[in-house]
Amino acid sequence: MPLNRRTFLARSAAASAGVGLAVSAVPEVAAAAPAATGAKTYRFTVMGTTDLHGNVFNWDYFTDAEFTDKANNDVGLAKISTLVNQVREAKGAANTLLIDAGDTIQGTQLSYYYAKVDPITAKGGPVHPMAQAMNRIGYDAAALGNHEFNYGIPVLRRFEEQCEFPLLGANALDAKTLKPAFPPYSMHVLRTPLGRDVKVAVLGLTNPGIAIWDKANVEGRMVFPGLEEQAAYYVPRLRSMGADVVIVSAHSGSSGTSSYGDALPYIENAAALVAEQVAGIDAILVGHAHTEIPEYRVANKKTGKEVVLSEPLKWGQRLTLFDFELEWVRGAWKVAHVGASVLNSNTVAEDPAIVGLLSDEHTKVVEYVNQVIGTNDAEMRSAEAPWKDVAIIDLINHIQVAAVREALAGTAHAALPVLSQAACFSRSALIPAGQVTIRDVAGLYVFENTLEARILTGAQIRDYLEFSARYYVQTAAGDALDTAKITNAGGTPDYNYDVVSGISYEIDIAQPAGSRIRNVTFQGAPLDDAARFVLAVNNYRANGGGNFPHVAKAEKVWANSDEIRNTMIAWVKAKGAITQTEFASVDWKLTRDGVPAF
Repeated sequence: MPLNRRTFLARSAAASAGVGLAVSAVPEVAAAAPAATGAKTYRFTVMGTTDLHGNVFNWDYFTDAEFTDKANNDVGLAKISTLVNQVREAKGAANTLLIDAGDTIQGTQLSYYYAKVDPITAKGGPVHPMAQAMNRIGYDAAALGNHEFNYGIPVLRRFEEQCEFPLLGANALDAKTLKPAFPPYSMHVLRTPLGRDVKVAVLGLTNPGIAIWDKANVEGRMVFPGLEEQAAYYVPRLRSMGADVVIVSAHSGSSGTSSYGDALPYIENAAALVAEQVAGIDAILVGHAHTEIPEYRVANKKTGKEVVLSEPLKWGQRLTLFDFELEWVRGAWKVAHVGASVLNSNTVAEDPAIVGLLSDEHTKVVEYVNQVIGTNDAEMRSAEAPWKDVAIIDLINHIQVAAVREALAGTAHAALPVLSQAACFSRSALIPAGQVTIRDVAGLYVFENTLEARILTGAQIRDYLEFSARYYVQTAAGDALDTAKITNAGGTPDYNYDVVSGISYEIDIAQPAGSRIRNVTFQGAPLDDAARFVLAVNNYRANGGGNFPHVAKAEKVWANSDEIRNTMIAWVKAKGAITQTEFASVDWKLTRDGVPAF
């Protein structure tokens, strides 16, 4: 029986006028016993995680070994559980809450397995490992992340049913009624030794980019207005309902930027803007950006009051602590102080209770990912993919081209040449020589993207390449060439640097961004700007992710519902052997003033 310490009492609140702002059934949660902290003060702690991405154990299913990185971080809810137990012991369990800021059910082969291989949606299907672990640990609430929608709404709804805590999304609205599709908030009652309860409201906000990134799953079913707009509606109402403390759990970074450009009128990373623009918030648990922010204070423009933000590092590497001190002043609780800090999960052992709870599921997934599906004639690595044309990325494009050509055979577009885009999702991907397993292939394509085919002209392809080349730091021909410093210009992540197969081109990094693409050829001749091509492209990019030019508005001639990862696994199974001479070639290179950089 999961050891959740709370029971939920659903109730309805009357909706006020305004688009999409009606309140659905909202959980109210009663805490356990009180603990004395002083005559007129009360202290409590809100713990927070974010971007767990399917990590229960300190295990990397792609390497089939314990997780490790250069900073010696550990990952997983089993580690987080130990930290949570320690905090509850030190603070008193009744004086704590535990919340999450989203991206829970996607990211590892463990979470993939129970969404696709042995799905939780099947009749009599299993309980999702993340639901089992979070229930046992005793989460009080969690915000929806954008990756919650990757497997479709039925999987998300089934996960929601299996959780013993609410999934919150004040700005996830039903597309037809414009009413919340999920509970917007939860209210938690903490008992104090003064006999005066403290009511803590948790408002959940998710990412508007879902409308772009998971368009196929949500279009016509849900809409996602801005975080500031919805917070401005709900926070005053939570205060009027008697909330002494208002915490926002936001699956949204703090930087005020967006990766989807002007495709939506809302900001992707809006947590700091919410703090700045919406009065009445005490703290914000930040998610989505995969960065570590122990404490960040933002002054509200209306009141001048500081709002405390904190973002714990992804995958269960950190646990945020918001420490609150309240004072009883003139018949009401007032927040006297809020501080935030993070705990490192590499300082503790995994909780045996969580390990024992899910050891069978873990073993089953390890066996699945280690299935041999073929052979490879020579080792392929992605380590140099950000600055060199390497065979392992060529393999992705080769398989995507083959899938699109097969799909378009016999159609009006069958005669068009097929190009393909791919990005380096992991610099540590490796497909060894000899036997190839599912995890080898899956480790190359770590996202649940699906494949589409769009029509672009030669001129549009040229623009696409030029936009992608912003990824490089301008480096003069005479300057030292350090591969550790020439990529990720302007904070551009590796997954937003695309290479395109089927054409040849050069990228002159001595030139400023916007003027770098040189000598683009197709079948040995200069690229014809008027020529029409089919571009094999993942759905994230096709829907506007990264704000690459032209592709989101280009004609779609085919789309697949299965993940590219599965298409790759099926291709290797069908071929039986990976022979690099069939696809590996150097079709793009970096130059400086026309001279090859490498």
